[in-house]
Amino acid sequence: MARSPFTLVAAVTAALPGAEVTGARPLTAGGDGRFDSAVATLADGRELTIRVADDEDSARELASEAIALRALTAGAREMLPFQAPEYIGETRIGDGRALVTGLLPGFQIEASQVPAGRGAAWSIGEAIAATHALPASVVRGGGLTARDSEEARDEVRRLVERATSTGRVPARLGSRWRQAVEDDDLWRFEATVTLGGVQADTFLFEDDPELGPQVVGLVHWHGLSLGDPAVDLAWLSGAKDAADDVHDAYGRSSAHAVDSALRIRARLRAELEFARWLVHGEAMRRTDIIDDAAALLESLAEGVHDDLRVSAGATTDVDSALDAAGRLPQVPSVSVDTSMQTDAYRPEDLWQAEAEEDPTDETPVQQEPVATPADGADQETQDLADLDERAEAAGITGVRGSSGDHGAAKGPSSTGRPLSAHDDEGLDSAEEAQRAARAALQRWTSSTSE
Repeated sequence: MARSPFTLVAAVTAALPGAEVTGARPLTAGGDGRFDSAVATLADGRELTIRVADDEDSARELASEAIALRALTAGAREMLPFQAPEYIGETRIGDGRALVTGLLPGFQIEASQVPAGRGAAWSIGEAIAATHALPASVVRGGGLTARDSEEARDEVRRLVERATSTGRVPARLGSRWRQAVEDDDLWRFEATVTLGGVQADTFLFEDDPELGPQVVGLVHWHGLSLGDPAVDLAWLSGAKDAADDVHDAYGRSSAHAVDSALRIRARLRAELEFARWLVHGEAMRRTDIIDDAAALLESLAEGVHDDLRVSAGATTDVDSALDAAGRLPQVPSVSVDTSMQTDAYRPEDLWQAEAEEDPTDETPVQQEPVATPADGADQETQDLADLDERAEAAGITGVRGSSGDHGAAKGPSSTGRPLSAHDDEGLDSAEEAQRAARAALQRWTSSTSE
């Protein structure tokens, strides 16, 4: 059952003693709904996010996020040309782990809608390069995972072997992956600080009249580690228009030696997300997931060359598999021990449905939505009643909308977009932010095509 924003923000004072919470609203986005989340407004004007996880997998993710954000010292943050969320504190709501961080401004752009050329694509490449330029001491000092090139290679090898052992990986793909793993030239890279698997919704943008959309913030730091820089570029298989420009900008801005095999390994890791989905299904003993993963792999195998090097820069066959994946059931991610735990696996990140959606519909928030099932309404009302006195003591206001939904978001639409904010004012604000984001992207795309 999803908790209301009122319930969530009442717990902020436990993570930040002395905080005076004056407002609450849902944190709505096209996320996977694995967290209950909300935004708390403080008396000093600051806005904080609170996310709560009730299952072990999402709780581990929040714990990793907390460790990573604490590892980003003031000195490390000064090296970044963008913002990272500020760690505020942790608490518990019932049996669920809760993490409180600062809210970052900005809008998001779906991978398939990132335009080519200078602007968003260049800024993304530069932002990834800046992250990879952080000193290794950030990871080691924070007690985070560090892997050299050979260890990263061994992990990929184990994932390939586990996936192929299911008997559901087409022989052509299995051979292609094994050949890549055994190619020594592909694994001669300098280990760098990575986010452990960037996705398009990792980046928050603001519009610059001269430069176009610019990255102003990065979220999803739970995979912070030392390892293969290709993990943060694998998502570009779904950004066919911008991929070349992102890679070029990354290469120009990189503080590390030229890695001629970077794109090949990035392509390999993009394909292996389908293998990871298969392994996930097997671990969960979900025949529906296994069958769908197998169908994805068959779709992928139809268009690939036997040698990964030949198609490293291509996106068509991966796009086809991604499109096919739009039909898959969306189930919560469960941690699977594939010995590749630098990557936080979210099935939704593999499936970006493009049809019947505004091509420039960006979401001006960066976390998971609050999804409220209808049968949770009575319990949610009781939660609110139980916390009335706490709210009055803390001075919380503005959480009960005139619609009578008690501040609960109505949940995401079928396309992953928010349907409603907690009241008319919040909805108007979110819609205005989305309109501004769309206008910025449309203006920039039009100007660069002239």
